[in-house]
Amino acid sequence: MKLTAAITAVGKYLPPDVLTNADFEKLFDTTDEWIKTRTGISERRILKDPSKATSFMMAEAARRVLEQRNLDPLDIDLIIACTVTPDMMFPATACLVQNEIGAKNAFGFDLNAACSGFLFGLSTGAQFVETGRYKKVLVIGGDKMSSIIDYTDRTTAILFGDGAGAVLLEPSTDGTGVLDHILRSDGSGKDFLYQKAGGSLHPASPETIHNHWHYIYQDGKTVFKSAVTGMADVSAEIMAKNNLQGQDIAYLIPHQANLRIIDATANRMGIDSGKVIINIGRYGNTTAGTIPLALSDAIEQKLFKRGDNLIFAAFGAGYTWGAAWVKWTYNT
Repeated sequence: MKLTAAITAVGKYLPPDVLTNADFEKLFDTTDEWIKTRTGISERRILKDPSKATSFMMAEAARRVLEQRNLDPLDIDLIIACTVTPDMMFPATACLVQNEIGAKNAFGFDLNAACSGFLFGLSTGAQFVETGRYKKVLVIGGDKMSSIIDYTDRTTAILFGDGAGAVLLEPSTDGTGVLDHILRSDGSGKDFLYQKAGGSLHPASPETIHNHWHYIYQDGKTVFKSAVTGMADVSAEIMAKNNLQGQDIAYLIPHQANLRIIDATANRMGIDSGKVIINIGRYGNTTAGTIPLALSDAIEQKLFKRGDNLIFAAFGAGYTWGAAWVKWTYNT
């Protein structure tokens, strides 16, 4: 039997502080109804402690995974940290997580694919397992989006929250696990969703700070149209490639950017809303954290059973997008 990478544990961390739509009504001209109608978001979590960053949330999520599997941190071989808000440019956030949880035998690296980050990380981690070289791989998606949000800009401030989710990948020979993936990039989308400053092109300066270039910029309408098409098309494509019909899919676990994008993806796949895991209303868009957080919520609700076909789908800045087919390994 072919060696595959199975998800054997899932963990999450969400900061305790909640930022509601009512809070935004006090900041600028908006309403709870306006936000919910256009995005599906009611509230989001914010990591307010200035001494804590993305690595803290990732480490907390990783600890929950280790507890679930009753593992010693020394058992971990590899940590892939998927994020656009690293604690610092270097060292890698994965190294900080490795040190924090005591995974002294693991190596690690960061992966930046924006909102598709966890999906790209899952596919990358799976291939390390499939080679037979590594047996326990942590893939963590998380972002402290509040650190790069301009809270005077209602077009972006309402969308994002903070949080992290982690999965453990282990070898499987029973036909379950990550069975296929399709990943795409299109750099021509670079002008529509980005953080302009902070890299080598525009390092920090009085000018970049004055111009708010360290915050997210998004051309909402353009990104929305691309995301609807990209996520829906690639989800339908991976199903067609593997001869899967709507009735074969137990659940869609989509990136949580906008409820209308999620609905369009489900419609294209031919699955009803009851088969879609949605938590955007409570957490907003946590970028690389959305899919593992949704996965964790579904497990807490005991929704999955062994052998269930799951489709993960995402679209993010870059542009980056993709889908993965996972056959679930254990009864939740």
